[in-house]
Order: sequence, then structure tokens, then C-alpha cells
Amino acid sequence: MNILHIDCSPRPVSHSRRLSAEIMEKVLALAPAANIVRRDLGAEPLPHLTSDYAAALASPAALMAAASSNAMDLSEALIREVEAADIIVLGTPMNNFTIPSVLKAWIDQLLRVGRTIMPTPQGKVGMLRDRPVLIGISSGGVFAGEKANQPDFLTPYLSAAFACVGLMALQFLPVQATAFLNETQLASARQAALATLDLTMIGEDR
Repeated sequence: MNILHIDCSPRPVSHSRRLSAEIMEKVLALAPAANIVRRDLGAEPLPHLTSDYAAALASPAALMAAASSNAMDLSEALIREVEAADIIVLGTPMNNFTIPSVLKAWIDQLLRVGRTIMPTPQGKVGMLRDRPVLIGISSGGVFAGEKANQPDFLTPYLSAAFACVGLMALQFLPVQATAFLNETQLASARQAALATLDLTMIGEDR
């Protein structure tokens, strides 16, 4: 089994990092021999789209012309990491109601017409094989449930973006109100989130 483990927080110790690490522990308990590929977007942010990459995506002709250049190299490397993974574990904070910019930069490289997305008259169709994507979210406020008091643009955006490339088996594990919880309450909140994790699709033979 191959696992792609992604973190997005700029802080070396953060709620989302701790949550994603605990998700990894659950996965590795079932697949201890798994190969792990680490992508730390918080510690090593990806560059935002370059002019060469943007120009290559401007039209089908430009895309074909760019095939012989290095404009797509980073995108291709990131896509291949996803293609090689049987499971993706993603830890991210909610920043201003949505994903952090470092995660958006990664997604911008992943969503590529003709490579991971096939346009059709009925809409975009994902070209990647589906696989579990386990998403640990930390939020200083409350964005879901009866006590929600702020908008949530993170989960619908990630659902749409991942579905666009064919990744449909998403599980969201939120830990909310981190700004107001003590360590004991945070540990309980993480355990409550982890209790919703469905690991029935995970096995050594993936």
C-alpha cells in the first residue's frame, strides 16, 4: 500500500498536523508495511502558477506546444504522486472559511484538463482512479453542526475539486472550536473525529 500524507499548516506543531498524524496511526495500524510519501505544503510551499504554466493551459494548441517544455514538470510530478497513492491523508486548517493558499496551489497543479480532467458535453469527468481521501480539518471556530456560526467554503470546495479529477471517496474529520478548547477537550475532540473514520476500505492488499 502507498500512502500520500499531506499537511498544510505553516506551524510545525498544529491541531491539523496532530489530527493528520493520528489518522496516519489508524491507517498504519491496519497497514504497517505501507510506503509513505510525504508532502508538507506548510513547511515547503509550492510556487503559485507560473506564466508558462498558465499560458500552456490557455488552449488545446498551447497545451500541445507545451508538452515538449518543462512548464508541466511540477504538475506532472504531483499528479504522479496522487496516481501512485492508494490512500491520501490530508491535514489542513480552515483559514478564513476555506482552504489555505498552499493547498490551493497544490490543487491548481492537480486539476489539469486532458491529464486529470476530461471535458465532455455533460461536464467535467475525472480521469484518476478513485481512492480514499481522509481529510482532517482544524478550525478555530465552528462551521458545522447545530452550533455553527461561520460559513464553510472548505468542504464543498474540496468535494468539488477532488470529484473533478475522479476522487469521490472523501471522508472529512473536523475538529472545531480549537481556539476555545483546552488540551483535554482538544484530545476528546480529536478522538470524536477519529471515531467517525471508516477504515473498511483499507487493507494490506490494496
